Amino acid sequence: MIDWHSHILPGMDDGSRDTKESISLIDMQASQGISAVIATPHFYANDESVESFLNRRERAYGHLKAELSGNAPEIRLGAEVRYYQGISRLAELKDLRIEGSRLLLLEMPMSTWTEYMIRELVELSGKSSIRIVLAHVERYLKLQKHAVWERLAERGVLMQANASFFTSLPSRRRAMALLRDGNIQFIGSDCHNTTSRPPKIGKALEVIEKKFGRDYIRKINEYGYSQLAKK
Repeated sequence: MIDWHSHILPGMDDGSRDTKESISLIDMQASQGISAVIATPHFYANDESVESFLNRRERAYGHLKAELSGNAPEIRLGAEVRYYQGISRLAELKDLRIEGSRLLLLEMPMSTWTEYMIRELVELSGKSSIRIVLAHVERYLKLQKHAVWERLAERGVLMQANASFFTSLPSRRRAMALLRDGNIQFIGSDCHNTTSRPPKIGKALEVIEKKFGRDYIRKINEYGYSQLAKK
């Protein structure tokens, strides 16, 4: 299985502090059946340029790669890109896609989205070089009208949910219904550390398998790898 959202790169953001913690996080993910981890450090356009971010990311990954064991999950580099008005005009946006794919993980504001924002998402989703994936979509569900979600789905916008959406009893039923109806395509741990925000994606997969069966997990995995292969 693929962990689509993680902060495992050492010293990049509010995630892993150092290489030692990164290795511990990766070991935890491997023990939960994860075969590939998408490293998605935060990118804030107001704080640094794309070039600076990519250079920092490469250095962080270099430190981590030197310590990885031969049986560690595959690491794919990406970013959790914070939305801002006008992001569709960022020429280097495609450089922040998940490595080897057209997928761009986008973090939206915790507010009711304006018509401008929705139109910009639609515009981005229309680019042949980019396919939008909304990060931890469960955080925005109650803030937008149902028509917004229908509109974005029609435009091919994909949705990533955190493992906690499936493991928390108050939200589990909603999470399973969205997954069943094809409104959630990707699951991520959104892990930041080994203490307060460790990876718990294995538990989420257990919940899903218990409800829908082993074949359903396989289909999720196959779809994920098919999207990673598309450029």
